[in-house]
Amino acid sequence: MILLKLLLAHLIGDFFLQPQKWVREKEKKKLKSPKLYLHILIHVVLIIVLLWDTSLWPIVVTIGVSHLLIDGLKLIIQKKKTKRLLFFIDQLLHILVIMGSYFLYTNHTFHLEAFINENNLLLLTCLAFLTIPVSIIMKTIFFKWNISELTKNNESLKDAGKYIGILERILVFIFIILNHWEAVGFLITAKSVFRFGDLKESKDRQLTEYILIGTLISFGIAIITGIIYTVLT
Repeated sequence: MILLKLLLAHLIGDFFLQPQKWVREKEKKKLKSPKLYLHILIHVVLIIVLLWDTSLWPIVVTIGVSHLLIDGLKLIIQKKKTKRLLFFIDQLLHILVIMGSYFLYTNHTFHLEAFINENNLLLLTCLAFLTIPVSIIMKTIFFKWNISELTKNNESLKDAGKYIGILERILVFIFIILNHWEAVGFLITAKSVFRFGDLKESKDRQLTEYILIGTLISFGIAIITGIIYTVLT
């Protein structure tokens, strides 16, 4: 319960009670921004209110100080090109501090062997395989065709197709291991509806075939991976 309260305080403080104008001011003034220290104060108050236990004051101090150090360092080294990366690193560090404080200042102990077991490692391996490795496999499959020539007039976000493919494969995999095959069917139908415009407007048969083959391979690999996982567990 304490860990959940700490995570809730972090979510409220970082995402609900931090307006974008505060973020812009912090990025501009960095350590001189009053909003930075107000942001930290809000976090501290949230933790105190949610915990409401004076014996847990070391957690409040640790998280408050570390939050200031992490946010301050991010503001100092942050550049436009590294903004997105530093955002995720920042959030990861905050979560690690919260979890570390929880296990350090409470009676709960962390048992690594409870997380590192055969089933979890298999799950992690399957999820990892469905991301970049499958994207590379599919790129290799289509290497025999000049895909860049087929899609040169197709205006889309950079790498959008790759990320969509990764997300759809992970969703299909999750649906299968949870034994919700109907959700897989719904996902295929939904993608078909969105892709219908591409297929309808495309007068190039080769582009249509590329879209269909890519979709079938992506879903097929995810389905096979999900079946293998369920058989092995």
